[in-house]
Formats: sequence, structure tokens, C-alpha cells
Amino acid sequence: MSDQSQLSALERTVFRPLQKTGAGFWAVSLALGAIFLAGAYAYLQQLINGLGVTGLNRPVYWGIYLTNFVFFIGISHAGTLISAILRVTQAEWRRPITRIAEAITVFALVLGVSQILLDMGRIDRIFNFLFYGRIQSPLVWDFVCVGVYLLSSLTYLYLPMMPDMARLRDKWTDAPKWRRVLYTVLALGWRGSAEQFRRLDKAIAIMAILIIPIAVSVHTVVSWVFGMTLQPMWHSTIFGPYFVVGAIFSGIAMLFIFMTLVRRAWHLENYIGDKQYNFLGLLLLVMSAFWAYFTLSEYLTTYYGALVDEMNIANAKIWGDFSAYFWAMVVLNAVVPFAILLWRRGRTPAGTFIASLSIAVGMWLERFTIVAPSLTRPRLAFQWAIYQPTWVEVAVTAGSLALFALLFFWFFKFFPTMAMWEVEEGMTIVSKQLTVNSQPVLSD
Repeated sequence: MSDQSQLSALERTVFRPLQKTGAGFWAVSLALGAIFLAGAYAYLQQLINGLGVTGLNRPVYWGIYLTNFVFFIGISHAGTLISAILRVTQAEWRRPITRIAEAITVFALVLGVSQILLDMGRIDRIFNFLFYGRIQSPLVWDFVCVGVYLLSSLTYLYLPMMPDMARLRDKWTDAPKWRRVLYTVLALGWRGSAEQFRRLDKAIAIMAILIIPIAVSVHTVVSWVFGMTLQPMWHSTIFGPYFVVGAIFSGIAMLFIFMTLVRRAWHLENYIGDKQYNFLGLLLLVMSAFWAYFTLSEYLTTYYGALVDEMNIANAKIWGDFSAYFWAMVVLNAVVPFAILLWRRGRTPAGTFIASLSIAVGMWLERFTIVAPSLTRPRLAFQWAIYQPTWVEVAVTAGSLALFALLFFWFFKFFPTMAMWEVEEGMTIVSKQLTVNSQPVLSD
């Protein structure tokens, strides 16, 4: 093991989970792995027997798989919001949590893309889309935007990791050989010169600016996949901003969940503290208010217009077959967050974790109430149906969520949870500010 006396307190904190693996980590990994294998078995049944084993049939051609797609793409906005927007606005408190946010973005995008493949039934059908897709189709726009967003997010995650890879290469002297090779390759010859840091800061700043409109375009295009059809309650101009607000809302909630878990498991209490929970909690509260506003706007205009096709869907959500999902969504996304986060004593690790779990479930339900009701009640009334997901879809969904968590935790088993150089830079800035503020004021 590295000479601990030569490491700073930050380095010892960050290196510890990379060097030692506790029983709890293996237990969680085994549990998540078992759930993932169950989902893989369910998907194998779908491959063998076809989409008939799911609840997806006419007229319900989209169900839980598309719900999951929109959900995962939505939570991918965690990295964009926290790491990019807060970096551009120079919010110094973001530094300890940026890598967690960026990792959520990458793995959420990977799982989001996988849901499209699941919905196609057979993976080989992706070639039909690639070879014969038409540029007039919003699905093609979606594929392009998500692809660009994934490549941009990978780049944005990797750039700040280079100095940390070099530090692991140089200071973890007794690491396994394969790890030292991995860190050496990923460091790309980093030596920590002033010129290298200048170029790195410039590259990160450029990516931070570019990735914000890319992220907004991604969820806007996802909304257009729905909005450019003629299905009732989908053909709406509000869907673009509504989906973007919902994506940021669910992204912050997912960041809170994983940030709290990592903080507890990796013992990062000295770096992820009250400031992060208070400021992010306020931001989550604001996004809850925005979400409630857009939801009210959607249903108010629907009921005021009183178009028969629209009213069939709205009534099914509010009073009919989907009312339990709808009202659970409202309580979980608006009532619970306001009850907890409106007060300063609620914006604690425990309070924000509970509120975020509520929002994560509520936003998944919101996506479900967008997808399923409109397809069960299309404009031709004789096609009305009830969508009931089968065990295959439920198992695949559980397996997808387990794989997302598994990728996230194993990523931080090999790479630092925080950008050490950024955290140290932030400490230096704070120290200088305190020094300046402590100087006596000279007067004539």
C-alpha cells in the first residue's frame, strides 16, 4: 500500500475505497447482480418467444420500456445541471459532487439507449433503423441527439479524471499491475504542469458550455417523439419545456440518492456536507414548483378545451383506470418534496434522501401516465384497451435499474469519487478568501 504519511487527508479518503473492499460492497453487488440476472433471463424469454410475452400489443405499442427510456434519459441531466451549469456559474460548492453527477449521466444514457433495443424485441432490428431510417422521423433525430450527448458526456467525464489518474499512477505504488497500467494509459502522460492545467481548464470550460444546449436538445427531441404524433394529449407544444423541466427535476433527485449513498459508504462527510444539501435542496424545491406549474397548465388547458379525445385520456388519468398512478405522481412529486424541503431542517441528508426517493418514483409514474393512457384510448374508440405489464417487462425493468446501480458503484471501485485536484483548488480559493476577509481594514 502507498505510504499513508505521504498522502493528504483528501487522498487518504479517496484512495481508501479503491484499496480496500468491505463485505457490504460485495453483499450489495451480489444482490444487484442477482436482480440483473433475473432481468436478463426475462429478456432471454422475450428473445426466444417474441414480444408476445409482454403486454405490448395493438394499440399499446409503447409501455414500460418507453417509460424507462424517458426516465433514464431524464436522470442523465444530473451531470449536465450540476457539473456544467454550476461550473459555468462558478458555484464553488459543486466541486465534491461533480464526478458523481457526471457518472450518473453516462450510465443513465447507456441504460436509456438499451431500453430502445428492448422495445424493438430483437437487437438485430437496430440495423433496419440505421440503414433505412428517414431523416423526417423524430426517432432518427432522437438517435442522433442521444448519440452526441453520450459521446459528449463521456468526454466531459474523462477530462477532469486525467490529473487523478496521474496521481494514482504516481502515489499508489503497490497497486496491482493491471491497475497501474490502466491509470498510466488514462493519464495520457499527465505531469501536472501549469500549461497542462491551463489547457485542461480551457477544454473543460468549452465542454461545459457546449453540453448544456446538447442536453436540452436531447430531452426536447424525446418530447417531440410524442408531440409530433396525433395521439390525444401528446400533440402539444408544451411537451418540450415540460420534458426538460421533468428531466432536470428527476436528475437532481437521482443525484441526491447516489450522492447520499456514496457519502455514507465512502465516508465523505467532511467534503459533502450541509452546503451541498441545502443549496441542492432549494434547487430541487424550485424544480418541484416548476413541475407542478407545467402539470397544472397541461390539464387546465385540456379541460378548458373539452375536446372529446383529450377528455377521454384526462378523465382516465384523474378519475378512471389510471387515477391511482396519477394521484400518486402528484403526491410524490409535489406534496412530499414541499413538505420536507420547504423548511431548512428538512434539507438534511436524511430529508433530501427521502424527498428524492419520492421524486424518483413519482417521475417514473409521470412517464408511465404519459405513455400508457394515450395508447389505451386512441381516437378510434373500438380500439380501446387496458395495458397490463407482464412479469417479463417488470423483471427487465428491475434488471435495468439494478444494472444502472451496479455500473455506478463498480465505477467508483476503480476510479476516485471526487476530482481531487478540483476539490483542492476549491479549498485554496476558500482559504484565500478567508485570509483576505480576516485582514484588518485600514482607515485614514
